[in-house]
Amino acid sequence: MADATINPISAADITTWDYEADVVVAGYGIAGVTAAIEAARAGSEVLVLERTGGWGGAASQAGGIIYLGGGTPLQKACGFDDTVDNMKTFMKAALGPGTDDAKIDAYCEGSVDHFNWLVDAGVAFKETFWGQPGWEPPYDDGLMYSGGENAAPFNTLVDPAPRGHVPQMSGKTTSEHGAGFMLMTPLVETAEKLGVRAEYDLRVQTVVVDESGRVVGIVAKRYGKDVTIRARKGVVLAMGSFAYNDEMVRSNAPKIFGHPAASIEAHDGRAIQIGQALGADTAHMDATEVAFFCDPQLMARGILVNGRGQRFIPEDTYPGRIGQAALFQQDNQAFLVIDEAAYEEGVAAETKTIQLRAQPKWVAETVEELEAEMGLVAGALQSTVDVYNRHAAEGSDPLLGKNSEWVKPIGSPVAAIDLRGRTGGFTLGGLKTNVNSEVLHVSGEPIPGLFAAGRCTSGVCAGGYASGTSLGDGSFFGRRAGISAAR
Repeated sequence: MADATINPISAADITTWDYEADVVVAGYGIAGVTAAIEAARAGSEVLVLERTGGWGGAASQAGGIIYLGGGTPLQKACGFDDTVDNMKTFMKAALGPGTDDAKIDAYCEGSVDHFNWLVDAGVAFKETFWGQPGWEPPYDDGLMYSGGENAAPFNTLVDPAPRGHVPQMSGKTTSEHGAGFMLMTPLVETAEKLGVRAEYDLRVQTVVVDESGRVVGIVAKRYGKDVTIRARKGVVLAMGSFAYNDEMVRSNAPKIFGHPAASIEAHDGRAIQIGQALGADTAHMDATEVAFFCDPQLMARGILVNGRGQRFIPEDTYPGRIGQAALFQQDNQAFLVIDEAAYEEGVAAETKTIQLRAQPKWVAETVEELEAEMGLVAGALQSTVDVYNRHAAEGSDPLLGKNSEWVKPIGSPVAAIDLRGRTGGFTLGGLKTNVNSEVLHVSGEPIPGLFAAGRCTSGVCAGGYASGTSLGDGSFFGRRAGISAAR
């Protein structure tokens, strides 16, 4: 057989199959493991193919937050009331424009059940709430605000509720044994108990189709050799985003091109290209999460200004939202203006992101001097601080709606932290799927035998982002992919 290209291969050209299963899942991250569990529970024989030497994917190295709500037992235990409708309203406002409302509706309506499903599979959550600004809790608390729900403008739409559910970990660390690892470990153990098999060091190249156009298998490479895998019922693509494919990023999401990818190297866009070669539709390929490399404990206590010395966002909102605003709307020009007392207070605050504590670049006795040192137009920063301080004296921010808890007049001495270019991120767009995780052809019809979930699909995020939506969306629609494929 000739070297597998991205183009589908005809089943008639394959003489022997190296492996065979009812459902074949490509990728052993969060979407892959949940698909495998549900397909196995539906009675299918399941084989997972993974390009690296072990399970985990990006999920096992992530902060581990899962976006859930609508009144989960964890929310209730921490004293928060949430409703499905409030969750829908927030997600449609914060994750747009152009959200797939059918997906968000299904996700919100199934959120409490999904939380219980994860707990039943062995994922543990500590019933404590972390209420400070931050990317993730510094300890093993189980619940936090992870999308700006409690900040303007969203706190005026519906009553805010925290929906960042964090799996419990012993001895708070990142990467190897962080919350993402603590999420993946019990799920993989659950899959293994159900008889799910895995083959490692296999790079998926393309899919195999029969004469009717149905997807019936996968061709992969292992150490340069072709490996063929037959799928009797269906193939699930769960191979991650295209954040590590420079050409795809340049073509589809150029604003993050050249910025560090908050992702893993395996996210090379292959699953998306495989689908496209079959005529699959894609959605929101320009959408990206933008990580903003500054400690939220500092940002909430100062004011963020652009290259013209003007404020542009409430500083106590979700830091990913700040990153998007800075990169997309302010040409990556952002400075944090903060006085000495607020800076010292922020540095003393407990945080998980101590490495994001930037040092001030400019320090001055007055805002006028600071403005001159920064090279801003005379009067620009002064007028911004004057307006802010006038209202801050009464604890309010009528301009952008920052919570009064964080609103204090800026005093002296005053400093500015240079945040230009301190952004990275990952892609959110991908294959277009329906609520049952069937991959859709450009005609709108499902491609027979092909299912997908996770970051290789366009999920609940169409433009905006909230921490936990990747793991939440990937696990929720991963389950649906497994159920659909097993049919």
